[in-house]
Amino acid sequence: MQLELSILTLNVWGIPYISKDRDVRMQAIGEFFAANDNYDVISLQEVWTENDYQLIRKIAEKYLPFSHYFYSGVFGSGLCILSKHPIISTLFHAWSVNGYVHRIQHGDWFGGKGVGLCKLLIGEHRVNVYIAHLHAEYDRESDDYNAHRVVQAFDTAQFIQSTRCDTCVQILAGDLNTEPGDLAYRILLAASGLHETFNKTENGDCCTNECANNSYTPPELKEKTPNGKRIDYILYRNGYSHQVKVLQYKLPLPSTIPGQEMSYSDHEAVFAKMLIESKPKLTESEKTSSTKHAEANASKYADTLGEGIEVLDQILKRLRSDKNTYFVMALLLIIPLFFLIDIYPPFGMGMVFLLAKMLFSGIVIFFIFMATMWNSIERNGILSTKLSMEMARTAIAHYDNGGCNNDHS
Repeated sequence: MQLELSILTLNVWGIPYISKDRDVRMQAIGEFFAANDNYDVISLQEVWTENDYQLIRKIAEKYLPFSHYFYSGVFGSGLCILSKHPIISTLFHAWSVNGYVHRIQHGDWFGGKGVGLCKLLIGEHRVNVYIAHLHAEYDRESDDYNAHRVVQAFDTAQFIQSTRCDTCVQILAGDLNTEPGDLAYRILLAASGLHETFNKTENGDCCTNECANNSYTPPELKEKTPNGKRIDYILYRNGYSHQVKVLQYKLPLPSTIPGQEMSYSDHEAVFAKMLIESKPKLTESEKTSSTKHAEANASKYADTLGEGIEVLDQILKRLRSDKNTYFVMALLLIIPLFFLIDIYPPFGMGMVFLLAKMLFSGIVIFFIFMATMWNSIERNGILSTKLSMEMARTAIAHYDNGGCNNDHS
């Protein structure tokens, strides 16, 4: 059995009222797909409006007649998949933590982010295609969301592991907002058994965001990080009886839209062509070598999990401190609020006093909400993943003693 599969992923940067030239770019993105019969599957992120999804879907439906949008959260997940092949089932798993509701300027929480799955039927073969968009970094110097990305990465890996079934290959394509070597990246690959389609030896340096040749990269970022970042990926995991060979990897979009001076998005698209074929039978020496390789990977995975657990322990300690801080701040504001309630406002100052009462009351309610409900939601989400990581690390120790078979082929 041999099967070629071509995948493209792109963060389209479709934030209403914020993303520049959005209407022109969405039209151009759809037209690019409509002009190319080269893709079996297209994974799109940051498609934040129904209109943009329908526009791209309708323009591209000649070659990609099957599609699915993953609805979630307040504005939708921003995730959709277009396919040349039938989508026979879908599933969406929302992450337990995803930013903060009060940080409206970031907005990740409102997207209801998670990992989506489309199961494709290609001939007689089933292929699982996953799509995800991890929490953005925003500030590398003081990254408040590192623990959230660690949780999302491990959660995504568990979802991929749990939905493997009898598929001949699993593919994850999306903007993961984590660079190679980052903790979230290492946890995702180690826990899921996914492999890169990118090969540095063959593909050299590769930039998918904040690239110097992208029209939307600010000049200060071009100067600060001239090589940009690689945070968009197409990853794969071999099936039980099938394996993948990467035939091609490239960034397929031109630097600007034809006839325009703007790029298609602030991210670059990533393309990979794969050959899926039946696994050959291993010789005894190959089986021994594979076992040793698996044991070495298990040891690295245990170390990576240890790093992740430390990060989550730190944020759990911070959450305990935050809870006390919010309660104290609420108490400090309640005292002047009681005085405002008891004081009869001077003539002409009634509206000012009323607005002050409303402002103080709103802030007190916010602090109490953050100290109680929100603190519990975030703590439970972090704690759940931490316990799962500890369980996985214990299982690895058992595996090293010959107790189980953790197949990450």
